[in-house]
Amino acid sequence: NINRVELNQAIVEFRSRLRDPESDAKPAAQKLYNWLIKPIESDLKQANAQTIIYAPDAQLRYIPLQALHDGQQWLTQRYRVNNITAQSLTKFTAQPTSQPRLLAGAFASGKHIFQVGPRALTLSGLPFAGKEVEALATQMPNTKKLIDQDFSRTATTTQMNEFNIVHLATHAAFVPGRPKDSFIAFGNGDYATLEDISSWTLTDVDLIVLSACDTGLGGNFGNGEEILGLGYQFQTRGAKAAIASLWRVDDGGTQALMREFYHILNRGNVTRVEALRQAQISLIEAGRSGVNRQASELLKSGLDRTVLERISHPYYWSPFILIGNGL
Repeated sequence: NINRVELNQAIVEFRSRLRDPESDAKPAAQKLYNWLIKPIESDLKQANAQTIIYAPDAQLRYIPLQALHDGQQWLTQRYRVNNITAQSLTKFTAQPTSQPRLLAGAFASGKHIFQVGPRALTLSGLPFAGKEVEALATQMPNTKKLIDQDFSRTATTTQMNEFNIVHLATHAAFVPGRPKDSFIAFGNGDYATLEDISSWTLTDVDLIVLSACDTGLGGNFGNGEEILGLGYQFQTRGAKAAIASLWRVDDGGTQALMREFYHILNRGNVTRVEALRQAQISLIEAGRSGVNRQASELLKSGLDRTVLERISHPYYWSPFILIGNGL
């Protein structure tokens, strides 16, 4: 029995702590766990549930369910979390093809001005985005790279349906209260809004990954429809699922999570939502004291040691949510 003001204050506090890798996010995470999960905890155990299929409403769309904490562990360490939209409900029968084929684009260098609605935004390339895509191409043999000028809207959208995974390492902005102004930037200065996506053809795409999203709240909540709206729009065009982030994450941390995600996915016989969960757990375990496999491999891949020391904080691993059919 929580009123709207109290709930929204808890959401703001939780999100603030999630976005600060120096903060202790667990008290805020446990408060929301006690409100959202604890009342159904016994039902989940009785059902032997392994996946929570989650349709968040209003301001709850701005926080990741997997970062709730029961006092012992994070929710992602116990359950897969699969966000859905209304469009998802009829899309759970189609299964992904077994062999990943990637189209990977990166806005890695340069600077462009994007006129989105009434706003003119100057965005710079993301150096780690180029490294992320180069690493993916090495890791996943069936990958086609598009970087900077080659990463145009036309070159990307005309080829998307030839691949079952589309990975976009670039700026993508969710604009609260104005979903139509939410957009994806391309490396040559092009961009596409949510409305533009309605003309894309994605019937053969299992997964679209946006690895550098930003939900710019600016102190004001919308109702979160711009976030799930992105997943909804992709699904209306035929894509099975999308992975996006709820805030802009450290570039090195993102590269580390994506490396783990594709490493797990490439093994085969693992669902997309389980691959994301295992990648999140890898970062949690890599950040623990002592030497372990995850930490050693992330350091070899170029991750900065100072980032590694903090990478178990949910700032790094929790913002990525899967929307749609992750099965």
